[in-house]
Amino acid sequence: MKKLVILGAGCAGTMVANKLRRQLDRDEWSITVIDKDDRHVYQPGLLFIPFGVYKADDVVRSRSEFISKGINFVVDEIVAVDVDKQVVETTAGSYDYDKIIVSTGVDIAPEEIPGMMDGWQSKIFDFYTLDGAVNLEKALRNFRSGKLVLNIAEFPFKCPVAPLEFVYLADSFFTERGLRDQIEIHLVTPLPGAFTKPKASAFFSKLIEEKDIKVTASYDLAEVDCANNKIVSAAGDEIAFDLLVSIPPNVGARYLVKSGVSMDEIGYVKTNNHTLKAEQHKNMFVLGDTGTLPTSKAGSVAHFSAEVMVENFMREINGEELKEDFDGHANCFIETGFEKAALIDFNYEYEPLPGKFPLPGLGPFSLLGESKANHWGKMMFKWVYWNKLVTGEEMPLEAQMSLAGKVQD
Repeated sequence: MKKLVILGAGCAGTMVANKLRRQLDRDEWSITVIDKDDRHVYQPGLLFIPFGVYKADDVVRSRSEFISKGINFVVDEIVAVDVDKQVVETTAGSYDYDKIIVSTGVDIAPEEIPGMMDGWQSKIFDFYTLDGAVNLEKALRNFRSGKLVLNIAEFPFKCPVAPLEFVYLADSFFTERGLRDQIEIHLVTPLPGAFTKPKASAFFSKLIEEKDIKVTASYDLAEVDCANNKIVSAAGDEIAFDLLVSIPPNVGARYLVKSGVSMDEIGYVKTNNHTLKAEQHKNMFVLGDTGTLPTSKAGSVAHFSAEVMVENFMREINGEELKEDFDGHANCFIETGFEKAALIDFNYEYEPLPGKFPLPGLGPFSLLGESKANHWGKMMFKWVYWNKLVTGEEMPLEAQMSLAGKVQD
């Protein structure tokens, strides 16, 4: 029997395992998924915990609950991958493979920034981890005046729209509590603007201006001076804070670096932009945030690219040529506060454009525009995620981006 091993049981790993289990002959292929714990976190929900919309229990479920029968789910810590012998080593054993899918995601690494750990989870918080989001909720609840700074340490990072959502929601949160006049909100980013795409950046920058949120762009964070409550750039520019919300450097799994699977010390695995094959290792595909696709590290990208990856996996084992079908499609709701949200839909070639989605001219969702429908679309997505997406069921959206319903210049 041939063996497929999938590293990581997050959104990408669980989804592709379930999809492939339906297509692979059970008498010919075994599937093993390995992850360090049995806790599946609905990552888009972490943003809402600091503002009291969700609690921790609302975004955590057992990984086992979503992994189909006929898949061997192993809870263990991976320590190495030998790509020559095609063996995965864990603390409790080893697993040889004929094919491997790396879907290990990325983690935040606050220890990479000098001084950041001095105030970590006491005056510096994150919302990219469950514990960080819970701790930040307590900090925001007790924050009544001063300077709230959200700083992005470096690019790329997971879910590039999340920092924008956070400052928009912070504006709404403090306005509704009658505290907004006493609190300065400051977004400090290494990007040249609010977002990486010009039209979207202009749209989001306008909202930032309307909400009286200060922005410092092209800021290269060098260190955090916790004793004096300030961040310092490589050029020596200092920005003071009373409460710092940080998006630290994002790094891949350390064992990928030690095993030579990743292309560098950051831990990303070099990935073909269109086929999802690993470019430096045989019999390996890469899915999700640990890859090097030049598009957003977001759940929608994992979903759309998984459709292409599954087809290419089946083509490869059948001796057929791979299709270069993934176009970088990403689709994201962006909370803008006061129960409104925006929506963007883009790919490698086309930046976000205005229009209606998913039905051309009808919507119900508005592209590059605020609406309550967009907000409720985002809130309803949690049900879709648990019941359709990670279970690997067919979704009504095509993997490739469509220009239908979009307004071009």
